[in-house]
Amino acid sequence: MSAAAELAECLSRIVPAHRQEWGDDGSFEAQLAWQRRLAAEGWAVPSWPTEFGGRGLGPAERVECDRLIAEAGVPPLAGVLGLQNVGPALIMFGTPEQQASLPRIVSGEELWVQGFSEPEAGSDLAGLRTQATVGEDGFVVNGQKIWTTNGMEATHMLLLARTDREASKHKGISALLVDLSSPGIERRAIRQLTGEEGFAEIFFTDVPVPAENLLGPLHGGWGVTVRTLGYERTGVINQAARLEREVTEVVRTLQTADPLLRDELTRRWIDARLVGLMGRRALERLQEGEDPGPEQSIIKFAWSLASSELGETVLKAAGMGGLVSDAPAVNRFLRSRSATIAAGTTEIMRNLLAERVLGLPRER
Repeated sequence: MSAAAELAECLSRIVPAHRQEWGDDGSFEAQLAWQRRLAAEGWAVPSWPTEFGGRGLGPAERVECDRLIAEAGVPPLAGVLGLQNVGPALIMFGTPEQQASLPRIVSGEELWVQGFSEPEAGSDLAGLRTQATVGEDGFVVNGQKIWTTNGMEATHMLLLARTDREASKHKGISALLVDLSSPGIERRAIRQLTGEEGFAEIFFTDVPVPAENLLGPLHGGWGVTVRTLGYERTGVINQAARLEREVTEVVRTLQTADPLLRDELTRRWIDARLVGLMGRRALERLQEGEDPGPEQSIIKFAWSLASSELGETVLKAAGMGGLVSDAPAVNRFLRSRSATIAAGTTEIMRNLLAERVLGLPRER
């Protein structure tokens, strides 16, 4: 039986059980319950190596499994950053003692987040200012992180901090594993446009971090980060597939006689089909053992614009009723505003495509 067929059989059993208990609840508690149910069946981390509790699936198989889970209409996993980013980092760079966290990450006992973005270093990750002073017994951290996903619920953080002020900005960074119950840590929830509080800003004041919590080499945190983010190179393919399914559903359900709006819906459908086509082409390259190449950046750029425009179109179609604060259309519109910021701003993606795909010179 193929991995996809095995997963489909599993989902046919556990999805109804989850819905019976939680219904359409998308809260963090429901997400955590779903993660634990999926982990109990051995499907929370199918791409992890088998020796660490995964199934060792390749990128193409993993994308197919992600598609099946997305189509099941279940909530996202509560500890997604630990499963998709921190866990792989521990597998690649962690000591046996650090890797002891892996089973707890899978089960949801430990909820890990990334301490990357800062108030003045969002898109310029290497420009971070959080300091980690190196001492005989470890590190002392001072600084601030912002837009930390699930920062209020998290138990641990993979933190990037500057450990060498004299080195160039890419070479003076270290990756530290931080217990968020440590003294000197303060968290504040960030209320979004939608009224939700899914992010947090976290302050570090003389926070002690043991020496054994250094992940990878000292001052080598940039390399850890690049390898970790590269591990999830198939993520944009999943984004493309989800967008195509979402737009198809919008076109199917929205009823309008306005010719201008129908034309706009048609353009959104064409945009999504093109993004989905690029995703399938990238997946074919993965299946043939090739690297997706520049398609990753192109898909991310196109997905960002298409998602943002879709939010606007849905709000127009909803009319005055869509402006009610709890209306699905206005919620979708507000959420869509982040599409051109998250995981790399559109402006940054334009520069990457110009320099690395088109070969245009960098502006001096």
